[in-house]
Amino acid sequence: MAESGYAEKRNPSREDTIAAAATAMSAAGIGIIRVSGPDAVRICAGLYVNAKGEHDLISHAANTISYGYITDAAGNRVDEVMVSVFYAPRSYTTEDTVEINSHGGMYLMGRILDLVLKAGARLAEPGEFTKRAFLGGRIDLSRAEAVMDLIASQNEFARKTALAQLEGSVCGAVQELRAKILYEMAFIESALDDPDTYAGDLDGYPDRLDRLCREMQEKMEGLLETGEKGEILRDGIRTAIIGRPNAGKSSLLNSLTGTERAIVTEIEGTTRDTLEESVRVGGVQLRLADTAGIRDTADPVEKIGIAKTKEAVFRSELVLYILDAAAGITPEDLEIAGMLLSWKEEIPSIRKCILLLNKNDLPAVADTDAAVSFFPAADGILSCSMKTGEGLDRLGGMIGEMYQAGELAHQEEPLLTNARHREAVRGALQSLSLVREGIRAGMSEDFLAIDLMDAYASLGKILGEAVEDDLVEEIFSRFCMGK
Repeated sequence: MAESGYAEKRNPSREDTIAAAATAMSAAGIGIIRVSGPDAVRICAGLYVNAKGEHDLISHAANTISYGYITDAAGNRVDEVMVSVFYAPRSYTTEDTVEINSHGGMYLMGRILDLVLKAGARLAEPGEFTKRAFLGGRIDLSRAEAVMDLIASQNEFARKTALAQLEGSVCGAVQELRAKILYEMAFIESALDDPDTYAGDLDGYPDRLDRLCREMQEKMEGLLETGEKGEILRDGIRTAIIGRPNAGKSSLLNSLTGTERAIVTEIEGTTRDTLEESVRVGGVQLRLADTAGIRDTADPVEKIGIAKTKEAVFRSELVLYILDAAAGITPEDLEIAGMLLSWKEEIPSIRKCILLLNKNDLPAVADTDAAVSFFPAADGILSCSMKTGEGLDRLGGMIGEMYQAGELAHQEEPLLTNARHREAVRGALQSLSLVREGIRAGMSEDFLAIDLMDAYASLGKILGEAVEDDLVEEIFSRFCMGK
């Protein structure tokens, strides 16, 4: 892959050598110090001796690992180590790289890192190793971002999605779209330069270009639709548990988490603040928020809690609305239903609501038909009992089906779980719309080529082409030290 526009503008020429701990500096069995740059082998060769006490690291073949010791300036052994050597460009960073595998521990790793820094390396910035891999052209920006996503993954869906992106799923889809756009741009330019030769090919060309743009738009729209849901499943679905006081909200939180996280009593209004927990339900990760019950109250503290409940709802992608079926539908329930209706209308494709008819172990005043009538915006209705647990085993399956968890986990198309990538695709979509508008207006091909170029450039931002320096710096600053 050719170096990106960013790399061309700001390539440090790898004049300096960087070092950092690539593993946590903790009481672990193994710790790794990574050194990368033109002087990496020379610096480490001065610190490393083999079992015979010889400084022979420079003579070691690439992609090998050797046993020996790290020594200080006085020749004293600091630790028993295994040292790996990688020569440019066949290394993670595309530079000469040495990895010192020592015993773990904050003091010991800190001591070895300090020796490396005193020998001529400088401390790496967060994400600088991966940034050098990007600058060296080994990976595009989408793959670089996937590295951090893989490290930060907290569930199986997040791991699979990040790994697929690291292996080039997003890059491949973007390159395929850009290749089609580039072909049309080249065709238009050739036709304009040599109209006699291409006169026959231009007959009906606007219609062909319009069909191609429509096909690409459909592809991009599909990527956007699944990408938003994929991001939610990757990060965990922000979920608010709401309802009237004593409807069973805290009992649901305790049931899902398997702990007595929330206080459960017969006294109304005991939940005054929002409690948050992360839990896996039926293969789907939920970021749960148990909220204060919504009702009219004169208590100023409870009023604050109710205000926080409404904030939690509008930050959520999923609401678990608990209705006390044994008590029936009250004016407070009607108020809640109205609030949720306006909430759903803002982002109907993402925001979902499940109505849980609680206390089905008691005689019901409100049944499913009544619930559908008073709250038609519900995406699912589940009759259950927080006391006995009946019905709750079906909750995970309902949520997974709503967010297409099974389909997304097994689909072959890449998932645009990165908001930056989706924004770039939206820009390309807009440019293709302008191309099609230009075709309908009868504009000449050279004007259409301008909008095609804009679409091509927008997609290139995903790969790291023509991106601002500040954006690249901000992306890599999110990385952990040593990566």
